[in-house]
Amino acid sequence: MIPNPIPLEAIRAARERIAGLAVRTPLLRLHVEGESEIYLKLESLQPIGSFKIRGAANAIFSASRSTLERGVWTASAGNMAQGVAWCARASGVPCTVVVPEHAPQAKTAAVERLGARIVRRPFDEWWRLLAEPDPDAYDGLFVHPVQDPAVIAGNGTIGLEILEDLPDVDSIIVPYGGGGLSCGIASAIAALKPESRVYASEVETATPLHQSLAAGRPLTVEYTASFVDGIGGRSVLTDMWPLASTLLSASIVVTLADAAAAVRLLLERARVLAEGAGASAVAAAQSGKAVGKRIVAVVSGGNIDLAKVAQIIQGSVPGPGGAA
Repeated sequence: MIPNPIPLEAIRAARERIAGLAVRTPLLRLHVEGESEIYLKLESLQPIGSFKIRGAANAIFSASRSTLERGVWTASAGNMAQGVAWCARASGVPCTVVVPEHAPQAKTAAVERLGARIVRRPFDEWWRLLAEPDPDAYDGLFVHPVQDPAVIAGNGTIGLEILEDLPDVDSIIVPYGGGGLSCGIASAIAALKPESRVYASEVETATPLHQSLAAGRPLTVEYTASFVDGIGGRSVLTDMWPLASTLLSASIVVTLADAAAAVRLLLERARVLAEGAGASAVAAAQSGKAVGKRIVAVVSGGNIDLAKVAQIIQGSVPGPGGAA
């Protein structure tokens, strides 16, 4: 059972546990025109290029050695795969990663470099591992990329850092894949500065949270693969709905063109390389839909195929496989 919200003491304990492995990432101002000040929480600067190292480290390093004897496994489109593989290597245990067939080469290649075994599955089969977890499907400890309380607590450490660097933050926008990142951050904010708002960002091709919030219940929605591969799914996970529906103020939906433009903007103005998911938070921050003057966009990761970056620089919106 996932606490609602994640207790502040669990998030603070996670911070101590992962210190030295996960980086305390900077919070930098993005200098763009507009009424609001936009700040970037650069999780793209983590050792694996993504925030996922925080939750993976907390889940694995809080497990006993006997639990880890047969190794670890996870189901991930790429970033959590890298986080679990990195921490498994640091712990000296084997790792298996189940990825959807469209997982980007940049992410799967990084996982293989870390020594993990890759298993590709059709998207629907892969998604069932998230929506209906079977911890015994593969050998070892299953680290759920979203709804493991230890993973969410690890993600919540980002909220602690944001408040330390920008105590008067009004709104925080977080890319929404399964909710583990946004709800972890929102748990910390609810405990320490409840007047601040936490928003999700989604892209038009996969908006399960936006539609579920409008309906007042978790829905299964139409999903279309896109170059924004780090977020989006067919549904809001049932176990995450109580957290997401109470801790998040709204979901701000952006277009694929908006996300691509944000990738380009970050390169031009901040010299930051963001993947589509991380850029979606920046696009949402520019939309004017978040409340307040000081807005933080969580740039959740920077793992994007360079072929897609080249297309974006030229003004195109890449497809899921890299073709425009």
